[in-house]
Amino acid sequence: MNRLIPIKSVNDIPDEYRDTPIGLLLEYHNLDRPFGTYQNAEMLVGMCMDNRKHLHMPDNFSFIIRTGGANLRYSEFNVSFAVAIGHVGHMALIGHNHCGMVNLASKKKEFISGLMQTGGWNNELAEDQFMNFAPMFEIINEIDFTLSEVKRLRLRYPKVKIAPMHYLVEDNQLYLIKEN
Repeated sequence: MNRLIPIKSVNDIPDEYRDTPIGLLLEYHNLDRPFGTYQNAEMLVGMCMDNRKHLHMPDNFSFIIRTGGANLRYSEFNVSFAVAIGHVGHMALIGHNHCGMVNLASKKKEFISGLMQTGGWNNELAEDQFMNFAPMFEIINEIDFTLSEVKRLRLRYPKVKIAPMHYLVEDNQLYLIKEN
């Protein structure tokens, strides 16, 4: 938790993000800033598909890509579309605690069983799905993964300002992640 920066007031937002769409996202979500009106997206948010997370922000404010673990490696065309066609120059990558993509190996039996029971798959296809894709989506630590993904995206999109964030499920707040 000492790697997270709580945002309890506008003064907690670092200068590099203040008065930017990233700062506005923090104000809307954490500080209940009154919503502005937007015709076009101001930023891109990449976040986990987890159903426990919901961002408090105005309509049309942001493109949102939701993937397991906020892993955008396999959604890069969508990121490029938001940058190229949507002209967004700011991005927030939001991981969260208690992510289901952590320790996927421990979920192998449940995954296979669930695909068989709920999805109608046979055992062999379900096991192949898990074995082929789990290594691509496995996350060891949510904060470390978010930082590594932000670093990768910054190299791909050097003109886009990208902020690493963490969503705590317990308090539904966004935190900036300290970068070393």
